[in-house]
Amino acid sequence: MRIVIAPDKFKGSLTAAEVVQSLADGFHELDPHRFEVVQVPVADGGEGTVEAAIGAGWTEVAVSVTGPTGQPVQAAIAVRGREAVVEMALASGLGVLPTDERGRPVLDAMGSSSVGTGEMISAALEQGCRRIILGIGGSANTDGGSGMLSALGVALLDDAGETVRGSGGGLAKLASVDVSKLDPRIAETEFVLASDVDNPLTGSNGAAAVFGPQKGADAEQVRQLDANLANWRDRLSQAVGPTAAMAAQLPGAGAAGGVGYAALVVLKAARRPGIEVVLDLVELDAKLEGADLVITGEGSLDEQSLGGKTPMGVAAAARRAGAPVIAVCGITSLSPEQLSGAGFSGCYALSDLEPDAETSMANASSLLHEVAKRIIAEGASPARSVADGA
Repeated sequence: MRIVIAPDKFKGSLTAAEVVQSLADGFHELDPHRFEVVQVPVADGGEGTVEAAIGAGWTEVAVSVTGPTGQPVQAAIAVRGREAVVEMALASGLGVLPTDERGRPVLDAMGSSSVGTGEMISAALEQGCRRIILGIGGSANTDGGSGMLSALGVALLDDAGETVRGSGGGLAKLASVDVSKLDPRIAETEFVLASDVDNPLTGSNGAAAVFGPQKGADAEQVRQLDANLANWRDRLSQAVGPTAAMAAQLPGAGAAGGVGYAALVVLKAARRPGIEVVLDLVELDAKLEGADLVITGEGSLDEQSLGGKTPMGVAAAARRAGAPVIAVCGITSLSPEQLSGAGFSGCYALSDLEPDAETSMANASSLLHEVAKRIIAEGASPARSVADGA
């Protein structure tokens, strides 16, 4: 029996690779010879994208970069030939911020920068890569991508010609932008922006207004950040032309604190849905050939999942391959009708096995072993979910 396991991470509990391995171990405990398990950890273009590429055979390249608030961060890119995957969260994400005594990230809405993301792109260029997939999401910054571009040679200057820090707060002092020293290798490189966020750069639906509070910005700081991003737009337009002003309203310009904007304008990136990008780079369609069962999922399976996140992308691929697909998750708020309508023939939630969320997250691996056994015991493609009492 050929089983393809292709889930996203269970956030706060297990990485995608650990989810895959836990399920695979459960099947092999039943019978080490009966099941051919194909392990394909995936992501939606944000956190976990580099891990997915490495799991698909890309080479991990360690890089030391500058974190969101200036601290050194050990990150990695994935390389295959002249292609690279750069995951913004590893350098400029909330998850790499310094933490307080309770282990909580110390948010710095005004001071955080995307400079480390630019340093990872530079590292990929040094590896000879001329096609770069830039996965964005989970960012700590609202700097419009100015920090990223500064690491690639763009000069940010104040009225006195002094360098301005590429951060949300620093953009208030920005008087001019000089792109003449942009790394010339950028012009030779194809960039793919993996993002599902369709917000513009500024305004009531922009990067600061929608995502700023998640990064620690209060109401006044949100107002300042939005004004600073407008200043960044205007100064960049003076440097590269009016297309920069128009691009600020494009869907995705406000992604990752405006890094989407800088990628679209200066890196000339082509934006694609994150899950499509990841499923291409792990070559899921080829791995689904001959599959008897496909398993996907994520930590919380809810209505947001139906909007194009990992489980839906994998389910669509499974349908093309003519294979039944089951969802596995930590918790779900979807009804049986919603699950069936999304193409899932079953759904197994760990919360049904262990109702206490903290205990479930701590014991997710062993619970997934049990889920694997239940899947087989119930015929591999049950019509009902565990939550329905199957």
